[in-house]
Amino acid sequence: MIKEYRKKMGLTQEQLAEILNLSTRQLQRIEKNETHTTLETLIKIKTVLNIPDEEMIKILNKAKKDVIYS
Repeated sequence: MIKEYRKKMGLTQEQLAEILNLSTRQLQRIEKNETHTTLETLIKIKTVLNIPDEEMIKILNKAKKDVIYS
Protein backbone atom coordinates (compact mmCIF):
# COMPACT_ATOMS: atom_id res chain seq x y z
CA MET A 1 0.00 0.00 0.00
CA ILE A 2 2.87 2.37 0.66
CA LYS A 3 3.95 1.98 -2.95
CA GLU A 4 0.49 3.00 -4.17
CA TYR A 5 0.49 6.12 -2.00
CA ARG A 6 4.01 6.99 -3.17
CA LYS A 7 2.92 6.70 -6.79
CA LYS A 8 -0.21 8.81 -6.12
CA MET A 9 2.12 11.54 -4.86
CA GLY A 10 4.17 11.23 -8.04
CA LEU A 11 7.34 10.26 -6.20
CA THR A 12 9.97 7.75 -7.23
CA GLN A 13 11.49 5.42 -4.66
CA GLU A 14 14.68 7.45 -4.86
CA GLN A 15 12.86 10.71 -4.17
CA LEU A 16 10.89 9.34 -1.23
CA ALA A 17 13.95 7.63 0.21
CA GLU A 18 15.82 10.93 0.09
CA ILE A 19 12.95 12.78 1.81
CA LEU A 20 12.84 10.09 4.52
CA ASN A 21 16.64 9.94 4.82
CA LEU A 22 16.65 6.22 3.95
CA SER A 23 18.50 4.23 1.36
CA THR A 24 16.50 3.34 -1.72
CA ARG A 25 17.02 -0.35 -0.90
CA GLN A 26 15.62 0.12 2.60
CA LEU A 27 12.52 1.80 1.19
CA GLN A 28 12.13 -1.04 -1.32
CA ARG A 29 12.19 -3.53 1.55
CA ILE A 30 9.61 -1.52 3.49
CA GLU A 31 7.32 -1.32 0.46
CA LYS A 32 7.59 -5.08 -0.08
CA ASN A 33 7.17 -5.78 3.64
CA GLU A 34 10.52 -7.57 3.70
CA THR A 35 11.83 -5.79 6.77
CA HIS A 36 10.79 -4.26 10.05
CA THR A 37 11.17 -0.55 10.53
CA THR A 38 10.92 1.92 13.35
CA LEU A 39 7.77 3.68 14.43
CA GLU A 40 9.53 6.96 13.68
CA THR A 41 10.06 5.93 10.04
CA LEU A 42 6.46 4.76 9.71
CA ILE A 43 5.22 8.09 11.05
CA LYS A 44 7.43 9.92 8.53
CA ILE A 45 6.08 7.79 5.68
CA LYS A 46 2.50 8.36 6.83
CA THR A 47 3.06 12.11 7.07
CA VAL A 48 4.90 12.57 3.77
CA LEU A 49 2.44 10.43 1.80
CA ASN A 50 -0.67 11.73 3.61
CA ILE A 51 -1.78 8.20 4.47
CA PRO A 52 -5.00 8.23 6.52
CA ASP A 53 -4.88 6.59 9.95
CA GLU A 54 -7.26 3.82 8.86
CA GLU A 55 -5.04 2.90 5.91
CA MET A 56 -1.90 2.94 8.04
CA ILE A 57 -3.57 0.52 10.45
CA LYS A 58 -4.30 -1.81 7.51
CA ILE A 59 -0.66 -1.59 6.43
CA LEU A 60 0.53 -2.42 9.94
CA ASN A 61 -1.93 -5.30 10.31
CA LYS A 62 -0.82 -6.79 6.99
CA ALA A 63 2.81 -6.50 8.04
CA LYS A 64 2.01 -8.25 11.31
CA LYS A 65 0.31 -11.15 9.48
CA ASP A 66 3.29 -11.55 7.15
CA VAL A 67 5.76 -12.05 10.00
CA ILE A 68 6.84 -15.67 10.35
CA TYR A 69 7.40 -16.66 13.94
CA SER A 70 9.83 -19.44 14.68
